[in-house]
Amino acid sequence: SSDNEEMLIHLNKRVVTMKQLGYTDSIFVTLETPTTPQHIGFLGVYDPSTAPNGMVRFKDVLANFGRRLNTLPTFRTRLVQVPGSLDRPYWVVDDSFDVEYHIRHIAVPQPGDWRQLCIQVARLHSRGLDLKRPLWECNVIEGLNNVEGVPPGGFAVYMKIHHSMVDGDLGQRVLAILHDLEADPMVYDDEEDEEEIAEGMQEEYGGPMLGDTELITRAFTNRVRNAIPYAKTAVQVIGNLGDTLVKMARQELPAPAMGPKTRFDEPVGAHRVLDATSFDLNDIKAIKTATHTTVNDVCVTICSGALRKYLEFHGELPDDSLIANMPVNMRKRGITSDENNQVAAMMAKIHTEIADPIDRLHMVHDSIGDAKKFIGTPIAEPLKIVGLFPPFMAKPLSRLYAHGELTRFLPAGTPCVITNVPGPPMDLYSNGAKLVKMHLLGLLTPGVGLFHAIFSQGDVLSITVLCDRDMMPDPAFYRQCLEESYAELKEAVLGKPKPKAAKAAPKKKAAEPKAQPEA
Repeated sequence: SSDNEEMLIHLNKRVVTMKQLGYTDSIFVTLETPTTPQHIGFLGVYDPSTAPNGMVRFKDVLANFGRRLNTLPTFRTRLVQVPGSLDRPYWVVDDSFDVEYHIRHIAVPQPGDWRQLCIQVARLHSRGLDLKRPLWECNVIEGLNNVEGVPPGGFAVYMKIHHSMVDGDLGQRVLAILHDLEADPMVYDDEEDEEEIAEGMQEEYGGPMLGDTELITRAFTNRVRNAIPYAKTAVQVIGNLGDTLVKMARQELPAPAMGPKTRFDEPVGAHRVLDATSFDLNDIKAIKTATHTTVNDVCVTICSGALRKYLEFHGELPDDSLIANMPVNMRKRGITSDENNQVAAMMAKIHTEIADPIDRLHMVHDSIGDAKKFIGTPIAEPLKIVGLFPPFMAKPLSRLYAHGELTRFLPAGTPCVITNVPGPPMDLYSNGAKLVKMHLLGLLTPGVGLFHAIFSQGDVLSITVLCDRDMMPDPAFYRQCLEESYAELKEAVLGKPKPKAAKAAPKKKAAEPKAQPEA
């Protein structure tokens, strides 16, 4: 829009912007392949009846998103690759940024039900982002006339963002910026924010603009200047890994989780399937309290029960426990940096070999406790190890691993990711429309073909499943497995809901004896 163009002209007069990606952020660019795009996403479903006029127009969504994303400098930057991948890429302000390219307007075919929405979003999520433009896209999806909990005329918003820009924690910030706490909030004047935004851009992206020759020269300069710190870091990582192995040998740390291989450990293809289900968060908390565990333990147990049911139905359930990769937010542990991604990963047994849901829950609780002991060790931070390699070495290695299907030769399997992102406890609105469903979408990597994303908002907790289409041709059945796993755990812990007592029929008054006729 003209307002956005004026904003960019204003910013570009004051800001010459170029900022190098951090080591962890750049890894997600390195790992990008046509079959494993490295973006995450969210899918929100909205009820437009709460909007001031009872409806929401696409141009209003476009204007609203454009105004709000102006407050996030990263969303107006694109990548600049160093020739020959000699160094990590840079963020640079995109002087041809066009919000209308990034926000699209589509509709699902009728009858516009949940299954059709999932198919459409899975297709959108399968396609990688254009690495020459700002690394995000948004689709406003109309035609939702048969989705449970949404009145006819509802719409959805699906947004995907490259993982080099955000992790789960920063994704919550994006979600907060795009939403209001009331249906008809106060509207602010964009012009009042221009100076503040420009200052923020200058502060965050204050490096000089460089051409190819200068980028190559700086890459060699960085390599020489960072040679000693790089060597120290490598020695430190190797030393920490050695200390970790010694502690394991002394049984000061448990043995790392190892699990059998399944269909989900196969090489990942280019197509995805998606489904999701929701539960009452109060029931989840009641199960947690009754069993002295955590909400996360309960959710992982639901997922492990679903995996058990799914693989057992297909005759593929291993005798040993499967392993899950569980991302850990390091910001909440007081470990921060200037990277967009500040995550570690712990590997935990999810005890799919145990049929009893309560026994499985307690075993999951214990195994997650063991996995947390590795946080802070190199075993929990594999991305840092990959980050030791410069891009010109890491890229061909990652492509060899993916295209060579080397995951087939790994002795153990890690079939899935289970991540838990707490959301806001209150209602949210976009353009006046109430957010009634929210689902997070992760990414797949070679050998890890199943992703569970847990998200809570208000009194609802959702579990969203993303999977390789060849590995899971029946996502609706997997959703059923999740729901059955939850129902079994809830019944085992809380018992069957007591039937409502029938109202007792009113007692009839005893008939008074009739007076006998006198003799």
